[in-house]
Amino acid sequence: MSRKPLSGPLVGLRVLDLTRLLPGPLGTMMMADMGAEVLKIENPNSPDYVRMFPPYQNGESLNYIAYNRSKKSVLLNYTIPEGRETLLKLAETADVLVEQFRPGHMDRLGLGYMAVHERNPRLVYVSVTGYGQTGPYAHLAGHDLNYLGVAGVLGLTGEPDEAPVVPGVQLADIAGGSYGCVMATLAAIYARERTGEGQHVDVSMTDCVMPLLSVAYALHEGGQKPVRGEMPLSGGQPNYGVYRCADEADGLPRYVALGTLEPKFWQKFCTVVGQPDWLKFIMPQSPTQRADYKATIQQLVQQRTQAEWVTLGTEHDLLITPVNMLDDLAADPHLLARQMISTQEHPVAGAVRSVGVPLKFSATPAQPAWPAPQLGQDTGDVLTGI
Repeated sequence: MSRKPLSGPLVGLRVLDLTRLLPGPLGTMMMADMGAEVLKIENPNSPDYVRMFPPYQNGESLNYIAYNRSKKSVLLNYTIPEGRETLLKLAETADVLVEQFRPGHMDRLGLGYMAVHERNPRLVYVSVTGYGQTGPYAHLAGHDLNYLGVAGVLGLTGEPDEAPVVPGVQLADIAGGSYGCVMATLAAIYARERTGEGQHVDVSMTDCVMPLLSVAYALHEGGQKPVRGEMPLSGGQPNYGVYRCADEADGLPRYVALGTLEPKFWQKFCTVVGQPDWLKFIMPQSPTQRADYKATIQQLVQQRTQAEWVTLGTEHDLLITPVNMLDDLAADPHLLARQMISTQEHPVAGAVRSVGVPLKFSATPAQPAWPAPQLGQDTGDVLTGI
């Protein structure tokens, strides 16, 4: 039986997904969760490498399951003439094609933008790459860390006088690649509805992560020199930071995020904790003063548990929140209420928890349609009759 998405704002949109690994697959999964019919097309000689990435549950990759749900799986060797023609026929039925190869690879296969555009002028052709389709870096290999380094994000991450810190999540891959893919695709679809024509969309992860620099670059252009760990929103303000609490969990210390950025919130905090003299902490004049103020706040915070600080923050509107570890997410009442931890029953792996759908729609709710497909599960259904 043919599987069709039944809910979400993108019901009726067909997407051909030739991407692998993380950026493209997560982006197309977001569209699938929003109701698009996403056909994950894999070459039988080189399927998505993520299928082989650990950890496994009953032999199935939890990484693959995490960002390929709600899709259909089609096995198609598009590197040979028959397969290439089949893919072009599929493109005639589709609204979007997303690929994630280096510039020129799809052209060499006879499946580049112009070849597909001739068969379906309305199709939006999205290319997700590290450095874009043009420029001196376009053909270079890279990963998330490389793109963050080139974009300037990595140089601002960490503490003063120490080496830049590798972020805990893949910022360029996801914020640049996945979200960039979704945003650019939907913008091009909107343009097509006005013009009747599709177009080639160039999504560079390096380009798309650079808006994260907007605040820092404004400071830079204003004559200031943003320094790693010293900017107001990046560790420079004692009243806006992370502090260790009295308790531990599984041998690891607990922390809270103190977000009292505005003077009115900091004043309220100082009043609640009985430290009116701390009002001056909001404007440290030197790195030494900043470090002293942080140490003073740390001494106070470490006298109570994380739960006690969170309760105090909630009661007095102090902008104090827990620094959740991954073990905490499935029990966080707000994340549960927002359905941000999703559980699906996979036919092989069994019950699998993953991140839920981040966008909420009042009239066309988005939700996971089904678990990540087995390799080639939908090939017969999709290719019959094209």
